[in-house]
Amino acid sequence: MTNKQLNAEIKAKLANWRSIIAQYQVPNHKKAVIQIINTFLPFIALWVLIYFTVKYSILLSIPLFIINAFFLVRIFIIQHDCGHQSFFKSKRLNNIVGIICSVFSVIPYKYWKKVHNFHHGHNGQLELDTRSIGDIPTMTLNEYINASWVRKLKYRIFRIPIITFVASPIYYFLVPCRYPTTDFDKWGKYMKMVLKDNFWIALSYIVVGTLVGWPMFLLIQLTLVTLFGIVAFWFFYVQHQHEFSYKHWKDNWDYLLSAIRGSSYYKLPRMFHWLTGNIGYHHIHHLSSIIPNYNLPKCFKEQPLLNKYVNEVNFWESLKMLRYKLWDEDQEKMISFTEYRKIKRLRMSA
Repeated sequence: MTNKQLNAEIKAKLANWRSIIAQYQVPNHKKAVIQIINTFLPFIALWVLIYFTVKYSILLSIPLFIINAFFLVRIFIIQHDCGHQSFFKSKRLNNIVGIICSVFSVIPYKYWKKVHNFHHGHNGQLELDTRSIGDIPTMTLNEYINASWVRKLKYRIFRIPIITFVASPIYYFLVPCRYPTTDFDKWGKYMKMVLKDNFWIALSYIVVGTLVGWPMFLLIQLTLVTLFGIVAFWFFYVQHQHEFSYKHWKDNWDYLLSAIRGSSYYKLPRMFHWLTGNIGYHHIHHLSSIIPNYNLPKCFKEQPLLNKYVNEVNFWESLKMLRYKLWDEDQEKMISFTEYRKIKRLRMSA
């Protein structure tokens, strides 16, 4: 079946997708409150445990850091859902909880909400002014072939795993989260949003750092935030950089296809779905961002048609995705630099 035939079948079979997902879009305050309790309390408890453990043994504290980084991921997913106005029915409550979560994640709530919602409305569009907003920057094969050696070098460096998943999150926390780099209209408005959110984050850090001691506070919190960033960037990568993704120019772009084919289902053990706030059900999340994360597993289980055409990726398969570097528009797939060299040789000899 060709891509054109597959896309036509998906659009026909899922023509009524809005009615299929409607029942899962309703927030449940009981589930929301339970998720807040079973996320924030373990995070705080583990943070305190790390505080006492790290004094005696760094090695003993390492697994505690890793586990608690995942609880920070859960805190961020609550913030993420609040940004979509899906966690609670109340807009005001969503915004209050979202801002509180941002103090822990150090990602400014209101500005990030704007950027992320933009990503949902443009996921998979190849226009340069939309492509990398809220996603991993990706060049097309033709762009890379025609790029200068300087741009190629920069892109290759960025695509080195330690840069993509370690250095980039650190840069992201230090620069875009502190200063709005995305060129939206009314830039000054978003600058005020960032400054306001960062004020509350800085104030909270000052209070806690003064109480527990700055060296210990910075050691623990910055380590947790860094680990959280690595996990977050990895998930963003797996969710949209899979081999047979969906990327088109705006004129030929389709929202349904961008959700079902352009977002993966990251098939993980149940515990890791829980620890990552069910964000692995990413195709359903992109189909409707107002489905709360706690309703995603139910939707996945009860509506198999939504999962029939999705790119399913398990953990070991996701590791192979590290080789994908460029989007080949002709084949409609992600390719490696090795494949790029082969294609370039074939074009030159033709």
